[in-house]
Amino acid sequence: MTRIHTNIPSIIAQGRLYNNTSDLQTRLERLATGLRINRGKDDPAGLIASEILRSEIGAIGQAIDNSQRAINVISTAEGAINETSRLLLDLRGLIVNTANNGALSQEEIEANQLEIDNILASIDRIANTTSFGSKKLLNGSLAYSLSSANAGALTNQISSISVFSARVPEGGSQNVVVQVTASAENGILQVTGTQTSASTIEITGNQGSEILAFASGTSVADIVTSINAVTDSTGVSAAVVGGVVNIASTGFGSEAFVQIKTLSGSFIDGNTYTAGATEVRDIGVDATVLVNGQIADTSGLRVNIRTANLDGEFYLTSNFAQQTTSAASFQVTGGGSLFQLGPDVSPQGQVSVGINSISSGSLGNSVIGYLDSLRSGGANEVKGKNFIAAQDILEESIYQVATMRGRLGSLQKNQIETNINSQQIALENVSSSESVIRDADIAEEVSALTRSQILFQSTQQTLQIANSLPQAVLGLLG
Repeated sequence: MTRIHTNIPSIIAQGRLYNNTSDLQTRLERLATGLRINRGKDDPAGLIASEILRSEIGAIGQAIDNSQRAINVISTAEGAINETSRLLLDLRGLIVNTANNGALSQEEIEANQLEIDNILASIDRIANTTSFGSKKLLNGSLAYSLSSANAGALTNQISSISVFSARVPEGGSQNVVVQVTASAENGILQVTGTQTSASTIEITGNQGSEILAFASGTSVADIVTSINAVTDSTGVSAAVVGGVVNIASTGFGSEAFVQIKTLSGSFIDGNTYTAGATEVRDIGVDATVLVNGQIADTSGLRVNIRTANLDGEFYLTSNFAQQTTSAASFQVTGGGSLFQLGPDVSPQGQVSVGINSISSGSLGNSVIGYLDSLRSGGANEVKGKNFIAAQDILEESIYQVATMRGRLGSLQKNQIETNINSQQIALENVSSSESVIRDADIAEEVSALTRSQILFQSTQQTLQIANSLPQAVLGLLG
């Protein structure tokens, strides 16, 4: 049957040509862009999945960049702290040298004090000038902010607080409750009686030993005075309590002890403290302390707590360390330095660290004094022969600086660098998943392009033939 008004074969060929042209354009677009999905119609479900994965890839990449920047900040701070540590070691040598004042002239002692002043000035300069960008790192601006409802009571309970890490809710605070459940004890020996015969004893504590000789009839008060006169050398003090002589270590905890050995005669209590008898010794006991209900690590009056929500160190007062009827509490209200290490903004993806000031006015503590007191005119200047006090302050300062440096190093190694490694693996896997969904398979697309080109060309030929069919009616008119 022949018609000229409606050319059905041409219409069919046109439809096929449209489809083949569209398919050819799709293949050319995919090869040009390298993507299988260029618009939503290409694969609506795949586009949704791909966009979600792309968002995750971007977040993971930024988390890696954040971690690298955090390492740069920590490395800057640690480098400055390392220099401060070196200065403190030099300071230790100057104190020991000046303590040899019997062999030094006054000019040499003054020169040592001047060098100590210069070292302290250098420590303060490092603390006040170390920065990353415009952010000061070691002047205390990155330390945590603390508050207490009863600051006076807290001072009588906790003499020093250092918070290294805390999770503080946005716009809120973290409450910290410190409870002593078992008292701290010092090493203590109780002696009852009178000095009825001459005796010589060796008294030993954490600081060392001293030999004391007592004549027959020496009063208890004089014995106590003699023991207390060498407290700096022994770490042992004495007091009369209810007619009993308490000879105790000045420190608390399992590292503190007191020992008495009678070298000759009988010391007060002849049954126990007699020449030839075994020395009598007592060791202190560490307190059992709960911080927010969790058992803390204690050493003497020092308390360390390390949990996911709180990492800190406190010094208890000796009175509070021996109480089990009250608790101390304070709040961490903010501050610190927050590093966003994860791809999601949540507490699990963040690390917060407090960087305390390392200035001479901050190193040390309120119990033994601060490093600044070693300056000329200070309470513990070495030219005033305050060698033992200066050494105690310096040892505490060295410990604080070493602890800060170690914690920053641990943060970098165990949290930030491992985070980079894990995020890098996640980036590889998520990128691979997104590529499978969205990227074009070039080999497949080239094959499909060849097929589309052939179909396109054959459809063109078919359409040309279909368009010429109506001309056959001319043969009927002849």
